Amino acid sequence: MSVFRLIMIGLLILGLLTGAYFVFGNYSEGTRAGTIVKLSNKGIVFKTVEGQLNLGGLSGETGSPATTLWDFSVKGSEDAVVKALEEASLNGHRIKLFYKEKFYRLPWQGDTRYYIYQVETQDGKVID
Repeated sequence: MSVFRLIMIGLLILGLLTGAYFVFGNYSEGTRAGTIVKLSNKGIVFKTVEGQLNLGGLSGETGSPATTLWDFSVKGSEDAVVKALEEASLNGHRIKLFYKEKFYRLPWQGDTRYYIYQVETQDGKVID
């Protein structure tokens, strides 16, 4: 094998590994707390649940209550998480959502880069 061919194979492997990291790796992890405003099931073949969380808070200028909505996605395989979100939505309870933010989202994984993997209810019960 020539040196040029070895270098090209090495660069191809490096490019594939870098691409896989950006598709499957996490950019950040964190939590958000609030009340569920909207949940909807989307997808024909690949099912996801899309939602909005009202973070609440006060407006910095007037000091009046402000509505800050945060969009998130739940992959179809997270049944316990979806049930906890539906229950919190029906009851109007505040919840804490644990999420992973991806560098890049694939079209069949949801509408956002924020994927919920765990929910903590008001009474401290953790569902994952």
